[in-house]
Amino acid sequence: MSSYDVIIIGSGPGGYVSAIRCAQLGLKTACVEGRDTLGGTCLNVGCIPSKALLHATHMLHEAEHNFSAMGLKGKSPSVDWTAMKAYKDDVIGQNTKGIEFLFKKNKVDWIKGWATIPEAGKVKVGDTVYDAKHIIIATGSESATLKGVEVDEKTVVTSTGALELGKIPKKLVVIGAGVIGLEMGSVYARLGAEVTVVEFLDHITPGLDKDLAKTFQRTLTKQGLNFILGAAVQSVDASKSKAKVHYKLRKDDSEHELDCDTVLVATGRKPFTDGLGLDALGVEMSPRGQVKTDGHYATNIKGIYAIGDAIDGPMLAHKAEDEGMAIAEILAGQAGHVNYGIIPGVIYTHPECASVGQTEEQLKEQGIAYKVGKFSFMGNGRAKANFAGDGFVKILADKATDRILGAHIIGPMAGDLIHEVCVAMEFGAAAEDLARTCHAHPTYSEAVREAALACGDGAIHA
Repeated sequence: MSSYDVIIIGSGPGGYVSAIRCAQLGLKTACVEGRDTLGGTCLNVGCIPSKALLHATHMLHEAEHNFSAMGLKGKSPSVDWTAMKAYKDDVIGQNTKGIEFLFKKNKVDWIKGWATIPEAGKVKVGDTVYDAKHIIIATGSESATLKGVEVDEKTVVTSTGALELGKIPKKLVVIGAGVIGLEMGSVYARLGAEVTVVEFLDHITPGLDKDLAKTFQRTLTKQGLNFILGAAVQSVDASKSKAKVHYKLRKDDSEHELDCDTVLVATGRKPFTDGLGLDALGVEMSPRGQVKTDGHYATNIKGIYAIGDAIDGPMLAHKAEDEGMAIAEILAGQAGHVNYGIIPGVIYTHPECASVGQTEEQLKEQGIAYKVGKFSFMGNGRAKANFAGDGFVKILADKATDRILGAHIIGPMAGDLIHEVCVAMEFGAAAEDLARTCHAHPTYSEAVREAALACGDGAIHA
């Protein structure tokens, strides 16, 4: 089979979801993937394995800190790092095999190998050239590098190497206080490493609501993470088992250094489009290396489209998935659409952080009059029972209309709780609509309702 309606390059969340949706809509579909397994960065070396390690180490933390208070007596578990990594790998395998099954079920062909696009309507993999009416670039992203820092994935690692360390480091330096750095920093801090996070900016988690970010930093500091903010890393000297990180404090240009066993470079990600032949085709790119597209994901070359991390917007798996479904529907003659104002972001530390919509800083910058409804998890019965009372829910609503403009949560299950606000915002709901919706007791979700009530006459349990 060498002719298709759609060929998708890349089987990450954007690519595989798009492939399945295209097939569901009656389009003859193939997906090209160069890895030995489907799922892209997210399933193989990103979202899924990191969550497995976060879950395992959170269980360790509970055993060490909270079990005895609940009457669970005995020694805390010892860590078998090899077995923990095997558990992580098993989780990866279950997920990647699941996508293979879904491809077969939906009659999506997996073309194994690395793709190039020699011309519009053609995709070359190995020595075979395939015809396609539509080509979707869903090649994702790779870890961004830092000048003066050479990654070897052993002593100086990206998120990929951090998932496969030979042993748990005694001292870990994380460069970058974004999502990846804080999640992996939390994993190793729970495993006993001394973790220091070096961040160029004067605050952690760029783009997060400042109120949330301050509370988040205090919480992580209590958990043992050390922060050096406003620091520009100059270089890293590394050997087989040791490293020295050189940095300057931006406030006074003073020079400092940190000794450690491992350095994690977590300074963000960049689009991965190398080897596709886009330059030769004349595909327009942005200065940041992103593929330029119009409102319907089309490039300037007819029949070639792009989605996910390869184009503008937040580099999030679920954003890519939504775009993958949207482009499939567009190619099938439907009206595919993504509401970019309501894409949630989640950090899977403990407590979790989740946000959707606008921050207070953004609303102030735009001159929008708003009101704040805030509720602490210390007032939530379920949270207190589960040693999860740290954090809060904050809802921002239009002062005149009460329409929800954003929500920011730090606390237990924040990544799940945020979605009732997402649904509310999708339907243009007011804070009062949330406040008048019955929530089961005792649940964490009651904190969301209380925050909505606080946008009006006031929360009940505050």
